[in-house]
Amino acid sequence: MDKVRLGIIGIGNMGTGHYNNISTGKCPEIEVIAIADTNPDRIQWAKENLAEGILKFNTAEEMLESGLIDAALVAIPHYDHPKYALECFKRGIHVMVEKPAGVYTKQVREMNEASKQEDVVFGMMFNQRTNHIYRKMRELVQSGDYGQIRRTNWIITDWYRSQAYYNSGNWRATWSGEGGGVLLNQCPHQLDLWQWICGMPVKVEAHLQYGKWHDIEVEDDVTAYVEYENGATGVFITTTGDACGTNRFEIQMDKAKIVAENNELTIWVFDQAEPEFSKTNTDAWACPKAELVPVVTDGKSEQHVGVLNAFAGAILRGEALIAGGEEGIKGLTLSNAMHLSSWLGKPVELPFDEELYYSELMKRVATSRRKDKVIPIIAPVR
Repeated sequence: MDKVRLGIIGIGNMGTGHYNNISTGKCPEIEVIAIADTNPDRIQWAKENLAEGILKFNTAEEMLESGLIDAALVAIPHYDHPKYALECFKRGIHVMVEKPAGVYTKQVREMNEASKQEDVVFGMMFNQRTNHIYRKMRELVQSGDYGQIRRTNWIITDWYRSQAYYNSGNWRATWSGEGGGVLLNQCPHQLDLWQWICGMPVKVEAHLQYGKWHDIEVEDDVTAYVEYENGATGVFITTTGDACGTNRFEIQMDKAKIVAENNELTIWVFDQAEPEFSKTNTDAWACPKAELVPVVTDGKSEQHVGVLNAFAGAILRGEALIAGGEEGIKGLTLSNAMHLSSWLGKPVELPFDEELYYSELMKRVATSRRKDKVIPIIAPVR
């Protein structure tokens, strides 16, 4: 096999973006053979806008049964990510799944177990793991040079969305269609990066507000507090309601403070680790001296293209993925825990009760409402 024959399940915003990257030669080892979409309008759009030789299927099952594709890219609403990944696994088809892996961890755990039984490549579209800032941040934290993490703070409020965004699909921002709001749609990348760089916490307490800034039924404002096994703490704040938002990720360690903001990475290195300084210092008002040290990265951020090229390399030559399918459950565990903490009104310890989460989610799905007036948009998505 010289090229991976790819089928795209869902030719909406993300599916179209991936198609464009591949069709313009950015993924030379991948060829889009077919697309599938249950929406007749999108099929018609595909006939008018995609290359003539690409096959169009009205259902994913028809495409998967055709025998024409080696791999599938799943880019449809969240609840169906596991469903179609499982359908691919059954047929020996390699799978790349858009974020999030699914809506609830129980669903994704079943997905991971099934993937292990088949000799296929299973990847997650965690394109932010290719970002040179976050890759370097992880390297610094995990190097051991700066001691343990003491505190993590991520304020990621530059996800502003107007009501028009939510009106663009009847499934958007509904419990039955999306399974959550800013945590499930906008923040899976940040939640993945947070745990990828800092590790998983052991306790989560979250305060979520539902439809605070928009006419939606899911969360659009989140403040979460976490505790780590070593006693460190963390805060995660996000919203789609701040018109001039912030993206600042700060990690305080024993011997350094690391900050990612405005596409820059900075590190202040202390001349003495704080625990040692606190014990030996005799000046009541003193503070460890800190030096601002330049951080050099490789400058590469290959994003979606990098993830797809690694996916092709994994299929063709057994090379490493950017993020394997098993990684999909970790960030989702954090968002599920935040929801559950909010619903129960108390902290949640990890691992949490997956059956309880599912039960609480289904209560909300049962009363979920879909929008009557939908104004579709097809535009680039971050």
